[in-house]
Amino acid sequence: MPDEPTLPDLVATRRASRHGTTARARTLASRTPLGDRPPAPVSAAWREGDPVGRRQFADLGPFALESGGRLPAVRLAYETWGTLAEDGSNAVLVLHALTGDSHVTGEAGPGHPTAGWWQSMVGPGAPIDTDRYFVVAPNVLGGCQGSTGPASTAPDGRPWGGRFPLLTVRDQVAAEVRLADLLGIDEWALVIGASLGGLRVLEWGVGAPTRVRTLAAIATTAQTSGDQIAGFHTQLAAIQGDPRYRDGDYYDADDGDGPHVGLGLARQIAHQTYRSARELDERFGRIPQGAEDPLEGGRFAVQSYLDHHGDKLSRRFDANTYVALTRTMITHDLGRDRGGVEAALAQITARALVVAVDSDRLFPPSQSERIAAGIPGAGPVRTVASEFGHDGFLIEEDQVGAIVSDFLRTHAV
Repeated sequence: MPDEPTLPDLVATRRASRHGTTARARTLASRTPLGDRPPAPVSAAWREGDPVGRRQFADLGPFALESGGRLPAVRLAYETWGTLAEDGSNAVLVLHALTGDSHVTGEAGPGHPTAGWWQSMVGPGAPIDTDRYFVVAPNVLGGCQGSTGPASTAPDGRPWGGRFPLLTVRDQVAAEVRLADLLGIDEWALVIGASLGGLRVLEWGVGAPTRVRTLAAIATTAQTSGDQIAGFHTQLAAIQGDPRYRDGDYYDADDGDGPHVGLGLARQIAHQTYRSARELDERFGRIPQGAEDPLEGGRFAVQSYLDHHGDKLSRRFDANTYVALTRTMITHDLGRDRGGVEAALAQITARALVVAVDSDRLFPPSQSERIAAGIPGAGPVRTVASEFGHDGFLIEEDQVGAIVSDFLRTHAV
């Protein structure tokens, strides 16, 4: 899942693109060289003793995993907004994507180095109106922002690191079901998420059908394809091939001596699938990077752009978490042991909103069509028109917000 960009950055990008200019590419070309920045942290995972911010924590006890592994104790970090109705009828579950976290909306500050990643969607008067709904957003099991994951402390007092067991989407949703139990929420008015979050939305619909009144699966799939697995595999190889990865046991290393090169390269590979070919061509084309000459070993601006995003993620995420969650996506198959994808989708009783981005080359619209065709309570796929590819679910806030608002007016509380 993409690194959630900030709204001002995206607005500037859209304006430059729509006016046929190269202003954004030239802005990127003038940035400070990466070599002049402080060393990348060995891990940017939230650790015990760091500022808590708006996080709350739920201790869920021991946890048996689908793969046969076991976690002796599981904790989920989560945030909430709004007030739960006395009858519990207004609860909404928001599920983040690969590099997201529980901080869906709100300012940056202690414990939250970046502002919320879906600010336009959640809040007072927003499509998911926190004056009306009680919104819960957990950091996914396996994450690195307060939930149990590879950077968490194992029973022997050391970080799990490379010993962290394989997680599936079903494990992650099972943990979220326990969180709902703890919060006293018997049924969600809406479960919504995109990309990796959308995988969990669908699993909620199949695995806990009586607890989901409506769901919204955005830019996602019911089963990862061979092409997607191939892309995920190369990202894993980039991280695991970094000599500083140390088989996942790097947390004692100094800043600058962690697997930030491999993590950054994985992010660059992924980012090409988050944006469209048309956007990259029109936005950057063959513009050189500042004064660099590609014929003398210099970079084009698009190379600098990818370098920037790779470096940015390496300073706010954790390599082992990226590995763990990418493996989750690789193994995702809603129809496993359920008679196939179509049989699994047919078990969903919730009213469903399915949204695709027309230029998405990570989770193409054909996969959304399969989801909508298989869920009895789904209407036609709603399509977001965007030149930005998969990231369109974040960038095209007006379109996505209008689609979700319309669905909630018709089908939720």
